[in-house]
Amino acid sequence: MRIGIDIDGVLTDIEQWQLDYGSKFYFEKYNKQILDNEGYETTDIFKVDSKLDDEFWTEYFKDYSINVDVRKLASEVIKKLKQDGNEIYIITARGSFLSHSANVMLFEENKNIVLEWLRKNEVEYDKIIFSPEDKLSICIENNIDVMIEDKVDNINKISSRIPVICFHAGYNKNCIGDNIIRCYSWYDIYSKINKMVQKWKDY
Repeated sequence: MRIGIDIDGVLTDIEQWQLDYGSKFYFEKYNKQILDNEGYETTDIFKVDSKLDDEFWTEYFKDYSINVDVRKLASEVIKKLKQDGNEIYIITARGSFLSHSANVMLFEENKNIVLEWLRKNEVEYDKIIFSPEDKLSICIENNIDVMIEDKVDNINKISSRIPVICFHAGYNKNCIGDNIIRCYSWYDIYSKINKMVQKWKDY
């Protein structure tokens, strides 16, 4: 099976990271508090405009990119998936939201930071693709069998063609569909992928 894996929100817990560091930034600078703890972007969470959002990410984007923790057991499970004979494709839009990071780093620097972060955290993969926001075409072009994703738009679009494992977050809790499989941890993902593989073999 060829498995596509997103980075932010799947390999990392960007939801909690934005709540932690966003609340610090917006409280210290603007005395703002969390207004929507299930928002996807900091603009939603703190009800701020794009100018303040860019200010936040200009200050924190590089630190996030280098130092954010990998989700617990993600590297271990991905290694097991590869040992089971699956191919791992990292598919990330990290390089395309440079409206956040344009003042911080160039695309090549950002790309190198991602590659080093994956190496440092022992995340094994066969191929990495820095994609535009629309990942459906990338999945089709690369014959992805299942995509692990957290962003609502991507989940809905990709699941129209292939199965999507939705890594649970407050902002995607309403994503429901026949081709959407909700998971809550990396071993939950491992269990459900094994179930999918067995079903395909039986079929």
